[in-house]
Amino acid sequence: MSQSTLATPAKPRKISVIAWALYDLANTIFSMNIVSLYFSLWVVNQMKGTDAQYGIANAISMGLMFVTAPILGALSDQAKRRMPFLLTTTLICILFTALLGTGSLTISLVFFVIANYMFQAGLIFYDSLLPTVSTPETCGKIGGLGIGLGYMGSFIGVGSGLLLLDRIGYVGIFRLSALLFLIFALPIFFFVRERATGRFQFDSTIVTGAFSQVRQTVAQARQFPGLARFLVGRVFYTDAVNTIIVFMGIYVTNEVGYSATEAQIVLLVAIATAVIGAFIWGLVVDRIGPKITLNLVLIMWMISMAMAIAIAVFHWPNTLFWAVASLAGVALGGTWAADRPYMLLLSPPKYVGQFYGLYSMVGRFASILGPLMWGIIVDTLGWGRPAAIGALLVFIIISFIILQGVSDHRRDWAPELLA
Repeated sequence: MSQSTLATPAKPRKISVIAWALYDLANTIFSMNIVSLYFSLWVVNQMKGTDAQYGIANAISMGLMFVTAPILGALSDQAKRRMPFLLTTTLICILFTALLGTGSLTISLVFFVIANYMFQAGLIFYDSLLPTVSTPETCGKIGGLGIGLGYMGSFIGVGSGLLLLDRIGYVGIFRLSALLFLIFALPIFFFVRERATGRFQFDSTIVTGAFSQVRQTVAQARQFPGLARFLVGRVFYTDAVNTIIVFMGIYVTNEVGYSATEAQIVLLVAIATAVIGAFIWGLVVDRIGPKITLNLVLIMWMISMAMAIAIAVFHWPNTLFWAVASLAGVALGGTWAADRPYMLLLSPPKYVGQFYGLYSMVGRFASILGPLMWGIIVDTLGWGRPAAIGALLVFIIISFIILQGVSDHRRDWAPELLA
């Protein structure tokens, strides 16, 4: 019997599939409510903190993740178990999410750094559990189920805030988000079972080996045409997109002039259009290829950002921001619908796993730079939030230019690269 057969059941139980996918719903509630909306509004509008303070907290948590992610992945691989790591990071994330709003602003920012780091760490172990609940023939479908439930988590998170924010306040929303995370995360720990393959013993070579593997992967990426250039371009557009997600609540309320309630409704509209856009863009990618699709998506980002700047600077009617939110939502769905197939096309099958690890590291690196840059522009230089959006627009343009040199024609891989 093969090793892969031992590692995963041939026919995973339906209950384990549903439990795994529900975790995507659970952690998306944290991502939406804490990272993207309510905590940032609490920091800036309630506690009179600065964009820079929130940006630095984001950057610190993502910087720690960028440095330690290879180690965490190597540890879970060495242990042949993901569930104990996922349980630990999830419970710590939930605990510190529930503690947000207690004590001073500085203390809450420290709690946020811990919670966000544990949330990001949990994603590594959660994604690695996909083979446990799927087969090679069903992993795409089951992964898509998780993504779909993730969008539902966004609706649940923002919807709960829309209904209860005025009654329980921001701190109440933090604790409700922690509770919802816990409720929807519990099934994965009861119904998903890994097959233990031995006892784990820590070895210091795990750490050195993890970083050595990263260096080797970077060196290998340079050998394949277009791959390294694509990853460089991805830094710029991912930087822009991730930063917009982090600061959109602050921008909508403080620059566009929407109330907290209006901001939540706008966000729901953006999520809905992102869901619709993801399905449509998936069909477009199959028809015209990932390069032209991503070009169109980046142009949509340019238009939506330029409109967001104009509404704030030229005092255009803020009702126009509904169009901006819808356009940005469609672009957001298209961003991931296009760049994942693009990456797959550029990667030889033998090294897909390694290069997708590099792909993820690029995203984490961008999540460090963007919030820091936003804080510097808004608070240190005093240029304001529209200028920060302008800087992100420049990043999108740079990425567009870089990616024109990357072909998406199908590669004829040598036999040794197909293993």
